[in-house]
Amino acid sequence: MIDRLIDAKGEDRILLLSGGPKSHLAKRSMFAKGMTKRLVITQPDIKPQISHSPLKGETILQHSKIPMNASLQAKTEDGWQVTKIINSKTLDDLLRTLMPHTPKGAVWAGALAYDLLQWTQPIALQYPPKAGEIIAILWLVESWQEHDIIYPELPPSIQVKGEVSSHSDAEHSEIIKSIKKSITAGELYQLNFGRTWEGPLGEDPANIFHRLALNNPSPFSGYIEAADLGIALASSSPEILVETDGRRIMTAPIKGTKPRGSDIDQESLLRRDLVHDKKERAEHRMLVDLERNDLGLVSKPGSVFQSRFDVEAYSNVQHLVSQITGILDETKDGISALQALFPGGSITGCPKTVVCAAIDELERRPRSFWTGSMGWIDLHSGDSMWNIMIRTLEARFTTEGWRGTVVAGGGITIESSPESEVAEATWKAAALRRACGWLKADEKKMVRGNLGIYPLYLEHTRFEPDQLFDLNIAFIDNLDSFSQNIIHAFKSLGCKVDVIDGRGEIPEFTQDAVVIGPGPGRPEISPVTMHATTLDIPILGICLGHQAIGIANGMKLVESHLGPVHGVPSKIIANGTGLLSEGEHMMTRYNSLILQGDSEVLVSATDETGTIPMEICFDNAYGVQFHPESIGSPNGMSVLINFLNRVAHG
Repeated sequence: MIDRLIDAKGEDRILLLSGGPKSHLAKRSMFAKGMTKRLVITQPDIKPQISHSPLKGETILQHSKIPMNASLQAKTEDGWQVTKIINSKTLDDLLRTLMPHTPKGAVWAGALAYDLLQWTQPIALQYPPKAGEIIAILWLVESWQEHDIIYPELPPSIQVKGEVSSHSDAEHSEIIKSIKKSITAGELYQLNFGRTWEGPLGEDPANIFHRLALNNPSPFSGYIEAADLGIALASSSPEILVETDGRRIMTAPIKGTKPRGSDIDQESLLRRDLVHDKKERAEHRMLVDLERNDLGLVSKPGSVFQSRFDVEAYSNVQHLVSQITGILDETKDGISALQALFPGGSITGCPKTVVCAAIDELERRPRSFWTGSMGWIDLHSGDSMWNIMIRTLEARFTTEGWRGTVVAGGGITIESSPESEVAEATWKAAALRRACGWLKADEKKMVRGNLGIYPLYLEHTRFEPDQLFDLNIAFIDNLDSFSQNIIHAFKSLGCKVDVIDGRGEIPEFTQDAVVIGPGPGRPEISPVTMHATTLDIPILGICLGHQAIGIANGMKLVESHLGPVHGVPSKIIANGTGLLSEGEHMMTRYNSLILQGDSEVLVSATDETGTIPMEICFDNAYGVQFHPESIGSPNGMSVLINFLNRVAHG
């Protein structure tokens, strides 16, 4: 199919390529050209958000949206002509307006820019794209060509000068330090920062994709080009955002990276180091919890679980990869799923809304198509498949020829070493920079290997309750990326759950009990949370909720003297007077701040040092400084069950 792509130069064309050997990932390769209908979405004229610092807890939420601009276009003898203007305030609503223009069996395929998060997240950008900038292109594809992949003879890359980077290594390192400072202050858990390289291209972008497909085969690769718009995208992505097939929904987040080995023994050693690396496992666990949450937005309660856990080895690197699977709610479909999951958590961080705002603050430029998605969707059946456009070249045609942009980065956690993260971003970008002719073949040379998949033991299995509760729970949502996991846990136990915005107006609580959810920052930013601590009904506070109960009863909230802990299963020692039974428990923690000081609050569990309150009780209020719903909390559901038993039986 590479040959067909090369031969179609000058035409609009799409190639979705499953590179490497056939596997549960690499299933189909599809090529299309000659499309006669397309949708082009452009950035409206939006005033930049006022200057603020999400890294310092100043995230500004904005739920009201200016509609995005979209033009439905038809191919004529005179080129592409606009036939309809469409305006919409959400991505899913926009896609649904295309249904009358879509024959049964046809799909819309193309690419979505990361900057579409303006219509999937409740924020506005301080550095939005310029008005009129293309932020999505989709073609109506009524038939695909599916043939064997043929790779024509490939000449060496053409070396060109003029590449520049958005940051020096020193500047990159300082940004990582600022992210870690924000994590220590409790404002976020993890953030993915991207560094940019850009320069002239000495050849057609399709030739560069040809080189990537040969040297860096990946299961979710793709190439699209809109010839008249002067834009081409060449992606060698190993990562899927979402797949929907009937009622089944799946995502497969990648987080945790090591290079390939020079021989089998070194390869095995590096793979073992990856599996047992505390930082990499914590980062991966955090992402799995986040993606379970995002699938929970559109899935049936109790249906979301980790279905695979592997090390996947690609040409130059090997990754930790989980598959998260769910069953779509009867009111949801593949369009709803795209709205809920976009952009992917693996390339933003956690909590998602806050880090999207913080990324904008740090990168100070639109990401454009990098970390957006390429793929297709059947609007009638809801079936879809979208990748995450990492390892992607964005090429734009100018009066001086093609120019390219490459971005690479990584997830920054409290355990990150600035020097190591800078090096990782540089070698992640090396293959693309080499393919573009910006690096010589012997520069930043990396060990290469064949694709491989190495299964690991699952950390999380589906919970099957043996006890149900006919209770109505008020859940206070504090903008966390794990809220849906907690909501699903209570729903799977038979409860009705009313979700209340922690930063909204204070409601009248008539439910049987209140659960104060986790979230970034301090409890005082959530007026509903602080009010809930005064209620005379059973209360369970998780993380930020736990801290709110402590503050309301005279304790102080400070940065932990032992440092932040995020995504790490930790030993909890309980005396049995709270929701935890007496003894030792392993529970996943996500916290930078801790309670301390004397008060009437009973501390019923601590960390293994005995210095940090992990569980507190005060009258009918209980607080836990861990996440019972996490995949790293093997007996966490017992905490929720014990709470519901106390609610049910007074």
